[in-house]
Amino acid sequence: MTLQKKICIVGCGAIARVHAKHLREKAELHFVSRRRESAEAFCSDFGGTTVYDHYEQALQAEIDGVVICTPPEHHADQALLALQHEKGVLVEKPLCVNEEALAEVAQTVAGRPDVPFLVAENYYYKPSLKQLQWILEQKFIGPLQSVQVRKCFTQTADGWKSQYGALLEGGIHFIAIISGLVGRTPLSVSAQFPDRIDGESERHSQVHMDYGDGLNATLHYAWNVPSITKGVFQHSRIDGETGHVLFESNGLYVRLASPERSGLFFPGLRDLMGYDAQARDFVACLTDPTRMPRSGFAQAQRDLNIVFQAYKGS
Repeated sequence: MTLQKKICIVGCGAIARVHAKHLREKAELHFVSRRRESAEAFCSDFGGTTVYDHYEQALQAEIDGVVICTPPEHHADQALLALQHEKGVLVEKPLCVNEEALAEVAQTVAGRPDVPFLVAENYYYKPSLKQLQWILEQKFIGPLQSVQVRKCFTQTADGWKSQYGALLEGGIHFIAIISGLVGRTPLSVSAQFPDRIDGESERHSQVHMDYGDGLNATLHYAWNVPSITKGVFQHSRIDGETGHVLFESNGLYVRLASPERSGLFFPGLRDLMGYDAQARDFVACLTDPTRMPRSGFAQAQRDLNIVFQAYKGS
């Protein structure tokens, strides 16, 4: 019988609860948080084994990996420390909040090729993205020409979320969708931030990506645009030379229209947000460090660079 991998969840807030839920049957869980009471509560709720008093203590223990669920300003430093202790990493997005930290993580990751490093961008694991990629691979709509993604709703940015722009904190999910469809780095990025107030984090973005050869993509993402359906049943579109795909931006359904094939697809609700597939990928990478994760450093670096370019070019 294969022994379960030992994983420590770092930070015990809302997103940590999601990770613990999907890892509890796949690994032996340990917990550490700023408030020990929070870690103890999680340990009880999810059948954990150990509660640590601080992060460094956890890294010195016999654990195989960490899931970093702290606020974004701590992600890079905590991920670097885990790598130094040769612990596998699954770090919440965004991995970094600036280019300097991203460069430092890049250097360390390159020097630890045998240590699994994943970024918790669950959109790379969504069934809808897999469905869309299959449609493109089958060439049902011919060569790809454009991708237009839209997700606009209202969301209150409380606590640490108020420190960061909506594009970095939430829009990066949809940058990941675009990257997962196009499969390469854009040649140029430009952006507009409607209604932006000087001195405050942006809440509304329009990002344009040019990939060359006539291929382009746009993202319209906002936290300050009223939506009767609260962001549900908004649609995004993929155009090829011979057809197009319309998909519900959250991934509920996909509609293909082309001479080759047309139809309505429901990728699946069981793991709509991709969290279970993400958990399985992390455990598999801890078991086999040579495995290439679906959402690793390379993907996070590409997506973050798009966001950073958007902010600089506005």
